[in-house]
Amino acid sequence: MPLIQLENVNFSYDKNIDVIKNVSLSIFEGEHIAIIGHNGSGKSTLAKLFNGLVKADSGSVKVMGLDCSDKKQVYDVRKKVGVVFQNPDNQLIASIVEDDIAFGPENLGVNRKEIAERIDFALKSVGMEKFRHSSPTRLSGGQKQRIAIAGVLALKPSVLVLDESTAMLDPQGRKEVLEVAKKLNQEQGTTIINITHYMDEVVNADRVYVMSNGEIVLSGTPQEIFSDREKIAKYGLELPLSTTIADELNGVGVNIDGDVLTEEQLSKNIENWLEGLCK
Repeated sequence: MPLIQLENVNFSYDKNIDVIKNVSLSIFEGEHIAIIGHNGSGKSTLAKLFNGLVKADSGSVKVMGLDCSDKKQVYDVRKKVGVVFQNPDNQLIASIVEDDIAFGPENLGVNRKEIAERIDFALKSVGMEKFRHSSPTRLSGGQKQRIAIAGVLALKPSVLVLDESTAMLDPQGRKEVLEVAKKLNQEQGTTIINITHYMDEVVNADRVYVMSNGEIVLSGTPQEIFSDREKIAKYGLELPLSTTIADELNGVGVNIDGDVLTEEQLSKNIENWLEGLCK
C-alpha cells in the first residue's frame, strides 16, 4: 500500500483559479521523491496537501490509509508527515536548541523521559549534538535548517517533506541539509519528498514528478526526466550542471555520455575520454 496516495485531487485558494488540477500520485515507504516545476506550478501547495495543512476541494488524499479530509484523522496524519519549509527562522521558536526540538513532542503529550530520548535521537540524526544548549540565533543558515529538521524528526514522522528547504541557504548550507536527508533515507528508511528548484538536488532521487500549472506533466527516474531536453525547456526548467557541461563538451568534440547527471559521472567520463586519447 502506498504511504501517500492522491487520486484526482483538485484544489484552489479562491475557488476561481485551480492551483492543483486532477493530480494523482503514489509514494511508497523508503522512497526518495523529488518534485520540481517553475514558480507557481503548485509544488508547495502539494506539500500542504500531504499533511493536511490544506484540504482538497475534490479527490482523495490519504496518508498510510488515513483520510486527510477527515478532521478526526488529520491530527494523526501530521504526526506521520513532517514538513520543513523554506525559511528556518520561521520555524524556530525557542531561545535554546533543545527547547525548540522538545516543543513538538511536548504538544503531543509525550512524557519527559521519551522527550529527552527524542531530542538525543533528533540531534544525532542531523549531526548537531554539540549545539544542544546553543541559541539558534547564533547558528548559520544551514545549521538552523538542520535544527528545523531535528524538530520535525522529534515527532517521529514516517515522511519528511523538504519544501524548498535549501532555497535560502548558501552552497555549504544546502550540502549540509541534503546530506542529512540522504542519511535519513538510507540509514533510517525515512521517506523523503524534496520539493526544489535546484536540479542538482534531483539527480539522486528514486523518482521525479514535474509540475506545471497545477498538473503533473512528467514523471520518471532522473535519467528519464532529463533525457528529454525539449520538454525540460518547455516547462521552464534547467538541466543539472553536470549534464549541461557534458552537452557543451560533446558540442566541441569531447565524447561524453549524454546521460551524465552527477559530478562523479562527469569526472569518470572525462577520465575515460582522456585515457582513450592516450591509447
